[in-house]
Amino acid sequence: MSEKIMDLFDDYENGKVDRRQFLKKLSMLAGSTAAGMAWITLLGREDAFAMTPLQDRELIQEFITYPGKTGDVRAYMAMPKVDKKLPAVIVIHENRGLQPHIQDVTRRMAREGVLSLAPDALSPLGGTPENDEDAARTKMRELDSEETTKNFVAAVKYLKTHPKSTGKVGCTGFCWGGGMTNQVAVRAPDLDAAVPYYGRQPDPEDVPKIKAPIMAHYAGNDERINSGIKAFEEGLKKAGIEYQIFIYEGASHAFNNDSNPGRYHKEAAELAWERTIGFFKEKLKT
Repeated sequence: MSEKIMDLFDDYENGKVDRRQFLKKLSMLAGSTAAGMAWITLLGREDAFAMTPLQDRELIQEFITYPGKTGDVRAYMAMPKVDKKLPAVIVIHENRGLQPHIQDVTRRMAREGVLSLAPDALSPLGGTPENDEDAARTKMRELDSEETTKNFVAAVKYLKTHPKSTGKVGCTGFCWGGGMTNQVAVRAPDLDAAVPYYGRQPDPEDVPKIKAPIMAHYAGNDERINSGIKAFEEGLKKAGIEYQIFIYEGASHAFNNDSNPGRYHKEAAELAWERTIGFFKEKLKT
């Protein structure tokens, strides 16, 4: 048991798991959260637990605001500590607001050499409630769809002119954020690449407005979302839009969310991420 816990500490210190994953796994190994915290003291690893993981110490991380349709939009930003301009990627959250999981995805994107920005759709309503996903989900239903879309389109403009940006901007999102990624692609003709994960497809009449190349990821076990794939693909083909569509058999909706054990599908998530990063590196290069 102690050997497994020591290995977990090593993984945390070397950035292989984030703090949330570390605490979850530690509690499982020890039997409870309280027992896990006792192991931290027993092993004399308080300093290790308090530190920022190695990979994240190499990032600049901050909450910023940028001008949107409804006023200032709060967003989480992460980027490598490098003295050069970077391609930029917008990361759009699920229907629970800007949760720690999406902040972790934003850092993962930044570690790939990207200026990564995760806007909070709930900014006009006071921001995402902390530690209350149910309240966040309820507040998401109160958003004005048109204004919310314009807030995310404004993020493209913000990143196009950011002093650390090369001017190349991509967008990715998950679940609700996948659908919003498609809307950003429709509304932002200067977007350079879009990667929606299991997101609602745009209306067929809007598909020809897309200028960015598309890479769409879908779960095999996701009948409701997948019902729109055929019309979406037909529209992309007819409009001559570059696209790739991947369906991960055996995976369910939200398969990328490693904070949700009931949904997470490790093989599908890792393959989709590998494809996503390769796509962005190709389409956002200068």
